[in-house]
Amino acid sequence: MKKIGFLSFGHWTPHPQSETRSASDVLHQSIDLAQAAEEVGADGAYFRVHHFARQLASPFPLLAAAGAKTSRIELGTGVIDMRYENPLYMTEDAGAADLISDGRLQLGISRGSPEQVIDGWRHFGYQSAEDDPSGAAAARAKAELLLQLLEGQGFAEPNPNPMFPNPPGKLRLEPHSEGLRERIWWGAGSDATARWAAEKGMNLMSSTLKDDESGEPFHVQQRKQIEAFREEWAKHEHGFEPRVSVSRSIFAITNDMDRRYFLGSGEQEDQVGYIDATRSVFGRSYADEPDALIEQLRHDEAIEAADTLLLTVPNQLGVEYNAHVLEAILTHVAPALGWR
Repeated sequence: MKKIGFLSFGHWTPHPQSETRSASDVLHQSIDLAQAAEEVGADGAYFRVHHFARQLASPFPLLAAAGAKTSRIELGTGVIDMRYENPLYMTEDAGAADLISDGRLQLGISRGSPEQVIDGWRHFGYQSAEDDPSGAAAARAKAELLLQLLEGQGFAEPNPNPMFPNPPGKLRLEPHSEGLRERIWWGAGSDATARWAAEKGMNLMSSTLKDDESGEPFHVQQRKQIEAFREEWAKHEHGFEPRVSVSRSIFAITNDMDRRYFLGSGEQEDQVGYIDATRSVFGRSYADEPDALIEQLRHDEAIEAADTLLLTVPNQLGVEYNAHVLEAILTHVAPALGWR
């Protein structure tokens, strides 16, 4: 059994062929898609976070709204760029959104990918050390502080003359949502960051790209990354079992609209490129008739190793079509592969 959800990058553009022509469109449709995904039997609604872009940005209003409109589906991010975050304010926002959803948040965080502007987090008022030009160390430090705050232990000295009575002892941030600390994921781009996530007690979120560390096929490298994560996790006493997700672009061709959009569009081979001067391997996409698709997916070692699969969706094609994309995978592909 696997949990199967969608991952939306939340694109919008004022193009006549786009179903999301404004930020308002993409926000409302993201909530609607979470509801539709729940109705067709999906397990998760995840959203990418980008800044300075015509995409979804601040995630917590969206997660709270989707949480109020759904009852079962997990609601998450993939990922929040910690370089842009205030961990204390984030703890309050996340706690409130998680309580609204009755404990269904699954928050993916990371350093994030290259953004639309140079050192965008500096415009948000944050700095990094001279020896940390990419902000990676700053992002990790913020992540560690977030984890500490989510534990819910008091740390702030109370005012001796407060406006309202305080509970005894030092104060924590409120609202506190019990259990959210165990539902934080780290988006790891390398084996080393996967091990670091395991050491810190975070679940592993692995995307459609990673550092090319061996020259092997992407799915093999990603499977080895998952194994490295689990091996490191076993060395620590975190008190809960970790989860691992991978993301894929997978489209089952079941009608004429699918054929028009995606037939022949699946990339049969991995792609190699450079991100921040690091050689990276980008995993292939899948688009084919269900029977052929099933045979192709049987050989994806990372999907087999993961317990959660996030399907990237073309959100600009609208809620109805994306609900169809999810339902096609859940109906025609997942049972044959033992995912359901």
